[in-house]
Amino acid sequence: MAFSMDIAAVFLPFLGAVAAGLFGRRIGDRMSQAVTCGCVFLSACLSVLIFKGVLEGETSNHVLLEWIQSGGLSANWGIKIDTLSAVMLVVVNVVSAMVHFYSIGYMSEDKSKPRFMAYLSLFTFFMSMLVTAPNLLQMFFGWEGVGLMSYLLIGFWYEKPSANDASMKAFLVNRVGDFGFLLGIFGCFMLFGSLDFGPIFEKAPEMADKTIVFFGHTFPALTAVCLLLFMGAMGKSAQLGLHTWLPDAMEGPTPVSALIHAATMVTAGVFMVARMSPVFEYAPGALAFVAIIGGLTCVFAASIGLTQFDIKRVIAYSTMSQLGYMFFAAGVSAYSASIFHLMTHAFFKALLFLCAGSVIHALSGEQDMRKMGGLWRIVPKTYALMWIGFLALAGIGVGGIGFAGYYSKDLILEAALGQGTAIGCFVYVLGALAAFMTAFYSGRLLFMTFHGEPREERHMLEHAHESSWVMLAPLVPLALGAIFAGGFAFDLFGGDARAAFWNGAIFVLPEHDSLSKAEHVGSLLKALPVMLAFGGLALSWLFYVARPEFPAIVSTAFGAFYRFVCRKFYFDDLYDFIFVRGARKLGGAFWRLGDDAIIDGCGPDGFAKASLRIARRVSALQSGYVYHYAFAMILGVTGLVTWFWYNG
Repeated sequence: MAFSMDIAAVFLPFLGAVAAGLFGRRIGDRMSQAVTCGCVFLSACLSVLIFKGVLEGETSNHVLLEWIQSGGLSANWGIKIDTLSAVMLVVVNVVSAMVHFYSIGYMSEDKSKPRFMAYLSLFTFFMSMLVTAPNLLQMFFGWEGVGLMSYLLIGFWYEKPSANDASMKAFLVNRVGDFGFLLGIFGCFMLFGSLDFGPIFEKAPEMADKTIVFFGHTFPALTAVCLLLFMGAMGKSAQLGLHTWLPDAMEGPTPVSALIHAATMVTAGVFMVARMSPVFEYAPGALAFVAIIGGLTCVFAASIGLTQFDIKRVIAYSTMSQLGYMFFAAGVSAYSASIFHLMTHAFFKALLFLCAGSVIHALSGEQDMRKMGGLWRIVPKTYALMWIGFLALAGIGVGGIGFAGYYSKDLILEAALGQGTAIGCFVYVLGALAAFMTAFYSGRLLFMTFHGEPREERHMLEHAHESSWVMLAPLVPLALGAIFAGGFAFDLFGGDARAAFWNGAIFVLPEHDSLSKAEHVGSLLKALPVMLAFGGLALSWLFYVARPEFPAIVSTAFGAFYRFVCRKFYFDDLYDFIFVRGARKLGGAFWRLGDDAIIDGCGPDGFAKASLRIARRVSALQSGYVYHYAFAMILGVTGLVTWFWYNG
């Protein structure tokens, strides 16, 4: 029974995608939506039952078929169910089910509903394959599958050049990270002789002191492998340096933003680091790098979110910032806190994206917050739900009781201090600063969108309306998760039940157990992030409600720095100058000098031109005058006579 339930939970979205994708024209829009929504909803229900079984100690590792047998490489296709995969299945399938139902209303005017629903379901299937993979090769299959589907979903409205550019950008940037991930997989096979998680984790302690020589330099083997694996996570989870694709991905439909940026693709890197924790624990240099990159991403993305005006881009930069929290939690060995924040973040971030979609839908596609204002009277249900999402995002809570983000974010910051190292303190400061900025840009978005008077284009409000129940109903379960998920699950992820709950799914060396040490962190340091969050929210109210002239004054006072942050620290411009223009110049040089001058010039074009030149010269002999031909004949006879005479 458990075996069939596990298979159904993973493969039902695939069946829905096949039905809508291959037979959508025959069965129609409504049936395509019904089949895909029904399959993903059943998968979500089965995921909850699987999670319940894991709570009761039921774990499994099913082998579906023998996949690859080549020399020393052996890889089976299977489904691994443990605490980590069960948590991820619930998160992925529950959020995906809500997005599927929401899409019925949001995409009601679109001409390609079956294709869209098929893409969503296939995306869900690939993500399920990723989180239940028993080996690195199958994980890479799911990894590349979600990358492919993100390309198709971001560029779903392919008539828009900006959507095509964004999808291509996401695809190419992720290929950079995936190259490192693939090298990391090769490194694992070289070190451990296997790609299955079991043998890798068993041999990891033996490899702690092993080194490799590369270009004449010696490196710790596990550190090198973990850094390569993390390179893949940086691309997939949009960490600093490989982050530029994520904001542009907002060109896709809003349900795509919710699915990709809330619970699924962008969290794949966090899941991978947690899954590989038995290897990362023996690579302290790699863990330090993960923590530093996560902390820097946290502040970097939050600072950009302060200056953006596109409602979806603000939430996208918020996603980057929250992913930074997850990674620096993993970097201080608080993997369960990292997954805890992944879970709570999935609920409130999906809620925020879908609420933003409701606002955009109400305003006939408008996304610029500078043209909004006073919407709370027109879309009161969306307004109330968005407040829930942003209070959870800001981590608001009092006296140990708060919204979901309050529990997970504070647990991460306490673990960073509990580690007791300079890196732990460094990322704690960055995380606390990001908590302040998160609360500020959360309030900024709410107050600019829903409060005050309409700033521009007042005629938009004449046709603005609350979304239909088809779009609002899926927001309710997400709102409940944003309110209660943190409190209900805290004991399992960060409390006394943590060790029994994870039951070997995550490995932490005793000397690295920062969550146990977090209990001894001072009360003031524990309360500081929440105090900063309240301060950020109050300051946003002052700037955008009480004294709305303040933002212009501040932006003018910090003119150059404000423009620097508003232009996203010029990362896109730098990459465009170095890579895009550089690639075009290099391609142009190869075309002119290589293809055109050498290959074509000496090859087909060269032969053709030589033939033409010879033909022109030969044709010049055909003058049409008889005496020319007679003279040529005399020359020929003279030549023949001379040749015979010369040869005796």
